[in-house]
Amino acid sequence: MRNTWKVAKWEYKRNVKNKSFIISTFLTPVIILMFTFLPVLFSGSDDSGNEETMKVYIQDEVGVAPTVETLVNSQNSLAWDLEFTQEDQKSILSSIEENENQAFLSITEDSIESGVVEVYTSEEVTDSFFNQLQLLSQPIQAYQFEQLGLTDSQIQQVAAGVSFETLDATETSSENRVVEKSGLGESGHMVPGIVSLIVLFAIVLTGMMIFQSASQEKKEKVSEIVLSSLTPSDLMQGKIIGYFGVGLSQVFIWLSFGIPLAAWRIEDVAIVDNLLVPELLIMMLIAILGYLLFAALFVGFGSTVEDISSSSNFQGVLMMLPFLPLVFIQPILISPNGLAATIGSFIPFASPAVLILRMALLEEWPWMEFGLAVVVLTLSVWGMIKLSGKIFEVGILLYGKNATPKEIWKWIKA
Repeated sequence: MRNTWKVAKWEYKRNVKNKSFIISTFLTPVIILMFTFLPVLFSGSDDSGNEETMKVYIQDEVGVAPTVETLVNSQNSLAWDLEFTQEDQKSILSSIEENENQAFLSITEDSIESGVVEVYTSEEVTDSFFNQLQLLSQPIQAYQFEQLGLTDSQIQQVAAGVSFETLDATETSSENRVVEKSGLGESGHMVPGIVSLIVLFAIVLTGMMIFQSASQEKKEKVSEIVLSSLTPSDLMQGKIIGYFGVGLSQVFIWLSFGIPLAAWRIEDVAIVDNLLVPELLIMMLIAILGYLLFAALFVGFGSTVEDISSSSNFQGVLMMLPFLPLVFIQPILISPNGLAATIGSFIPFASPAVLILRMALLEEWPWMEFGLAVVVLTLSVWGMIKLSGKIFEVGILLYGKNATPKEIWKWIKA
């Protein structure tokens, strides 16, 4: 085990000091910041002080003026100069035609009844005006409800909208129901799910470097020298642990930039509070199992390739396995408890991402199914490590050609 940690430390130090690792690690947050701030800089929407003021005339015939004024004044980002007027509509429209960034709304009983409020604007208006105009629908709808004689509880019920629950027809007991809501933002597990998926794909993509590392060392005959002082098992395990540390270091730096940025930009969601929940540990465990599965696969079959540029279609197919969960994304988003989602949870090379995605979307988890899927995944990791160990032990010392599937099968049976 001591030799394993020596290999792990060597692989970690060798990779984190690599220029390409340093550039990719710190360039990624810079690119994210650019995509975050460039639209704001070009649109100027984040700086209300630089936005042109919109002069808005409102002709109120139903008495919603105080509510509208309170609502507009409460929006700090709303650059409106609000004026309630009883002037003749023609004179107001003639004034609007002669100026820029002006609008006129007439809120009458007819517009309340029809649900359509006509808005007259000057030829030039601010870019965000028509989006901001939707705020006025709140007091108008409240007046409509009041005219219909609805109570406060009835108004709240109507305003809450409708959500749908998908239930298994065989589970009639309310205690056994698994709630599956149609809205993606309804689940409280969304934030830890997104973070866990980022961790999973970051360390798995880093683990793909093991394939290249094993092939490169074999080509340069470095492994032959190394194996004179330690066993193939120590070398393989050390590579898996070392690259795991590399991936974690990289994703830690990314998240240290990404989480504060998300917390700042997404004010409606308590990112940190929703992230630090017990469910995060379960999702992280699944992410780690996913890494171990793919890392064992890559290190084992990477040892069968003499030159990665001349690898066969067989090795190429193996490199595509981490992207298998993409097949299940759409069915899972439509129905997280559907047949496709359930099947994907028990396919070892898809289950890490599928399980985390389902956990993120579901309000209540089917613990029995998820537990069984994790057991299957754990057994698959154990089997893959054993399988790759046999392949690595022979393949790392095979020179001159790429191993064929027939030869690999012989090594496994030996």
